[in-house]
Amino acid sequence: MKFRMLIIMLGLLLAMPGITSANVQTPDGSEKPAEKRTVPGSQDKEGDMDTEECDCEKQEHGHKDWQAKMAEREQKLLAWVDQYTPDKKAEWTKVLADKKELRNKWLSPENAEKREKWKQEKMAKIQELKKQLDEGKITKEEFVQKAHGGKAMGNWKTFHDLKAAVEAKNDKQAAELLNQLLEQSKQHNEKIKAMLAE
Repeated sequence: MKFRMLIIMLGLLLAMPGITSANVQTPDGSEKPAEKRTVPGSQDKEGDMDTEECDCEKQEHGHKDWQAKMAEREQKLLAWVDQYTPDKKAEWTKVLADKKELRNKWLSPENAEKREKWKQEKMAKIQELKKQLDEGKITKEEFVQKAHGGKAMGNWKTFHDLKAAVEAKNDKQAAELLNQLLEQSKQHNEKIKAMLAE
């Protein structure tokens, strides 16, 4: 049961770039006419959305839900920064703004080829790991660890640990986890910059 859940979560994780870039204009400049979509990560600090045409009612995709969750997570995070590490507010604001800018660049039509190459490499790696798992060369835990690139899920785990610390009113742990998450966010931004530079 746990293994099935891991495979499902892994599938969803891998599908996310495809979902978020599903309506992105193709490199040849063509785009489906009369569509309106909400650009991922395009909220300003007040949470206002930049919108383009989209036929969300007709399609089964989740970019609106994804964006709403990201905006909600960011607002929670900034509220926790204000409460537990107010001296880091400016640094957090810059890191989050950089993250949005990098995400928009990554999802831009100019980087469609890079995204597709990354996706193919990731899928090839997953298939090779699955083959090793099926042959008994690696364990389920090793499969998950290697599939996620070791620390790739660190931000997610740290955020959830932070949420638990806040709910438990553990101020010291919340401050430590905010600082840890800030460093992880900076590292993630650097990774995206490197991917864009390739």
